[in-house]
Amino acid sequence: MGKFDITSVRFNDQGLISVIAQDAETLEVLMLAWMNAESLSETLETGRMTYWSRSRQTFWRKGESSGHVQTLLDMRLDCDRDCLLALVKQVGPACHTNRRSCFYTAVRDGEEIELSQPEA
Repeated sequence: MGKFDITSVRFNDQGLISVIAQDAETLEVLMLAWMNAESLSETLETGRMTYWSRSRQTFWRKGESSGHVQTLLDMRLDCDRDCLLALVKQVGPACHTNRRSCFYTAVRDGEEIELSQPEA
């Protein structure tokens, strides 16, 4: 397929693309976040997951303040090139609630069920 060209990525109207972070070893889905072209480039260059914080309008280098770093092991594009899958090595919890995954709430038979507790 050749050399990766970032201009082939389909960013949305806000210049962002969604990124699913998945544990490379367990395949657990850890979180969903956003990247712009610059944070994607930084991630690919450094191997450290760098997202774009929509609420703060700034770069979010995962683990910069918490120490819960995500190291990129493999980056994948979906078939439409409008979503990314990052296979990562996660240190500590991925979620800001101090849980391993942001997907800790299930909906079963119309009820919400908490699947995990925050790490101590």
